[in-house]
Amino acid sequence: MCGRYASIKAPADLADEFRAVDVTDGAAKTDYNVAPTKQIITVVERHPRDEEGTPDPDRTERTLRMVRWGLVPSWAKDPKSGARMINARSESAAEKPAFKRALNSRRCLIPADGWFEWQRGPQTSTAGHKQPYYTHYADGSSLAMAGLWEYWKPKDDPDNEYPDGLVTATVLTTAAVGPLAQVHDRMPLVLPPSAWDAWLDPDTRADADAVTELLRPPSLDLVSALELRPVSPLVNSVRNNGPQLVAELPPEEVREPLQLDLLAGPNPK
Repeated sequence: MCGRYASIKAPADLADEFRAVDVTDGAAKTDYNVAPTKQIITVVERHPRDEEGTPDPDRTERTLRMVRWGLVPSWAKDPKSGARMINARSESAAEKPAFKRALNSRRCLIPADGWFEWQRGPQTSTAGHKQPYYTHYADGSSLAMAGLWEYWKPKDDPDNEYPDGLVTATVLTTAAVGPLAQVHDRMPLVLPPSAWDAWLDPDTRADADAVTELLRPPSLDLVSALELRPVSPLVNSVRNNGPQLVAELPPEEVREPLQLDLLAGPNPK
């Protein structure tokens, strides 16, 4: 799964990296401990609309936008349901009512500097003793987690709480690959730069080969470009933030070190 990640880079740098226009309007903040229901940065590609709301089929715009983490389906009665939908399984998203419409035409990328996962070993069976690990590209590139976004607007809003509706997103997950499976059996669906255009294309439907192929687990080549390191249990609390959360934990403080063979290589293109 993916329940916590780091978003450190400035929006201007992400805009360059993802070839997008930054429309976050200063709302994006450096966050070493991104948690569900927070506002997060997404990369979205859509047809621009005119003043009447008609999309231009001949053009697309790729933008950085702020959305809330935790997808609220368009048909939901209450937006609180989004807190339970921070992840969607890539293997079944096309069949689930909450995700299938978004998979068909509202796919996005969720940039991350790295994600956190908690490993439970044979001697650390209680939740309070899981060892957190941080996984990131060795060369400092941003991870592009595959995501889905949705627009929700209440039928009745007497208090005008959602005048512009609510835009939310979920992170797609897949089976963990290679050494990552020693920490957890699931991982975010990370897409290489060569897949970004196909994934973001709003005109490519979910049943197209270009999309179904991208729903498979990442390649071992991509995983070999990652580094995984144990970090402080300070990350366990959403109240904690700062660079100390991604700093490598001294070996003597690591609970049950993993037997890892992650060889850092070039970031797959």
